[in-house]
Amino acid sequence: MALLETHGLTKSFGGLVAVDDVDLEIERGESVAVIGPNGAGKSTFINLVTRMLDATAGDIEFKGESIASDDPHEVVQKGVSRSFQTASIFPELSVEENAQIAALAAEHGSFRFNFLRHRDNYGGVERLASRTLDAVDLLDQRGVTAEDLPYGDKRRLELGIALASDPDLLLMDEPTAGMSPEETADTVDLVERVKAEMGLTILLVEHDMEVVFDVADRIVVLHRGAVIAEGSPEAVQGDPDVQEAYLGGVEA
Repeated sequence: MALLETHGLTKSFGGLVAVDDVDLEIERGESVAVIGPNGAGKSTFINLVTRMLDATAGDIEFKGESIASDDPHEVVQKGVSRSFQTASIFPELSVEENAQIAALAAEHGSFRFNFLRHRDNYGGVERLASRTLDAVDLLDQRGVTAEDLPYGDKRRLELGIALASDPDLLLMDEPTAGMSPEETADTVDLVERVKAEMGLTILLVEHDMEVVFDVADRIVVLHRGAVIAEGSPEAVQGDPDVQEAYLGGVEA
């Protein structure tokens, strides 16, 4: 049984079909990248899976059960987490407090800020937050205010926040956006290490094809919301239609 399955997943905005009858299976431990030009439906697809958007048609199954009518926090509690295109952090709080809030929200289903005044009662949350910060190499900066971090470390913290819910499936939306080549290379190394250490399954949306080919076991190509190609990085890279439409002059 696949970890994640979509069946005929469709999303329309008026007359625009953003995601068109997508069937996708992701096995445990796999890294799958979704690519395509701007407007291909990639982020909309991620928003459907995380239940930030309601589907027009189709179903989403996680661990064999439909999550198509779940609230977003319920999806997180079941083991699905997401990092965003821009760093989604609490800038006025410390690195450690950011991770603790994420861990607590995953456990209880909502953000309960009063725990910051009673953290001694949340030993499990503290341990999970510390383990997560260690995994993304930010444990030594746990007392730093998040807004004072360099951009690359803010994105690293954002990944840590996504990992603090201890997910089975991590959805990453443009994780290297705005990064320098050095920061991008560090992030790729970090993702691969965290995936191996935590046994994660990853669904990745990314414009940088070097990142995609480094991270992905399998690539799914979207065009106008529909899947037009799917396979290993080598197979997709060698597909003439994909080369012409996505890896050539068209922005991917």
